[in-house]
Amino acid sequence: MSLDLAPWFRDLSPLAQSILAGGFTWSVTALGAAVVFLTRQVNQRLLDAMMGFAAGVMTAASFWSLLAPSIEMAAAQGVTVWVPPAVGFVLGGLFLRGADAVLPHLHPGARRAEAEGLATSWRRATLLVLAITLHNVPEGLAVGVSFGAAAIPLDMAAEATLAGALTLALGIGLQNFPEGVAVSLPLRGEGVSAPKSFWYGQLSGAVEPVSAAIGAVTVLSVQPLLPYALAFAAGAMVYVVVEELIPESQRHGNTDLATLGVMGGFTVMMIMDVALG
Repeated sequence: MSLDLAPWFRDLSPLAQSILAGGFTWSVTALGAAVVFLTRQVNQRLLDAMMGFAAGVMTAASFWSLLAPSIEMAAAQGVTVWVPPAVGFVLGGLFLRGADAVLPHLHPGARRAEAEGLATSWRRATLLVLAITLHNVPEGLAVGVSFGAAAIPLDMAAEATLAGALTLALGIGLQNFPEGVAVSLPLRGEGVSAPKSFWYGQLSGAVEPVSAAIGAVTVLSVQPLLPYALAFAAGAMVYVVVEELIPESQRHGNTDLATLGVMGGFTVMMIMDVALG
């Protein structure tokens, strides 16, 4: 089974496809942030389960949508099949580690004194947005690299690759909803107005169309980098899952529920990739 792509979308350039897909994932982040207009808070157990779900989606996407194609494309290029995915994966994790150490940010639910990165006097709202923005970068790159791959037919059908890229965008969009909630509702609970809380929540996803465009342009310009770029995005996403999403989902003691959320998210993304991609 494969996604039935609209002709107008299929005929767009990979760059345009990437920007539209990044815009979609951004819009779902905004949809999550819009919950702030309906309530001041969401049940913490539900939020932890949703964050676990997001972690599961990203983990499954890292393999089925990124690492597995990286291995196939390395074989198609005639290089040692394990080198591009291994090198790209490690570099992706190191890139996020470096950004995590330098960029000031504050994870949702953490105290202001627990801010990470370089010391700064920036407001809590800014630090919360930067925390989500930091892990939205690899998501956008993953989308852009996937659509760029669709324009470089190797040993696989270009149409299947394009469907896989769209499936990845759908999966990332699905897990972006709780991210928007995780920024806007804590701000609302601290007395920030609903419009401002929404603004900050959706702003964290604005980087995705930009990073998607960068990912697509990079692989289209330097095609041999494609398997490395796919694995790079996977490594960065896995780093985010282990360093942020899973600890955050279990911060409030709902460990079993958060773990079930991870299992559910992984299963949903796996089914989408196998059945639709």
